[in-house]
Amino acid sequence: MGMKQLLGLAAVLEAATGVALIIYPGLVARLLFGDGVAGAGKALSRVAGIALLALGVACWPDREAGNASARSTGAMLTYSLLVTIYLVYLGVVARLAGILLWPAVVVHAVWIFLVMAAWHHERQRPGGLTL
Repeated sequence: MGMKQLLGLAAVLEAATGVALIIYPGLVARLLFGDGVAGAGKALSRVAGIALLALGVACWPDREAGNASARSTGAMLTYSLLVTIYLVYLGVVARLAGILLWPAVVVHAVWIFLVMAAWHHERQRPGGLTL
């Protein structure tokens, strides 16, 4: 799978998670962390959902470009790395783990690996992507 396809897949998944957070913040929190949210937590969850939706839109690969944008790839990679670390912390240290926490960790970790492999492959080509 090429960088453009990886970036498109990640953009769709993050945007979908954002929409779910905007519409059903309590359900997403329960599935990820095993606990719901109330009051200000719902508001903050929706703000996070808006941010994920915006990240997905911003990182959607350009149809015109031959390669995925280095800036978009870097942004999605940074997000994925930091959220993976934080989700592991929440599961191990804070003991907040719902049914989707560890699958989310695995998805983000695999995505980081795939992007790094695709980035390495792109760098080997003349005029390839640089981060």
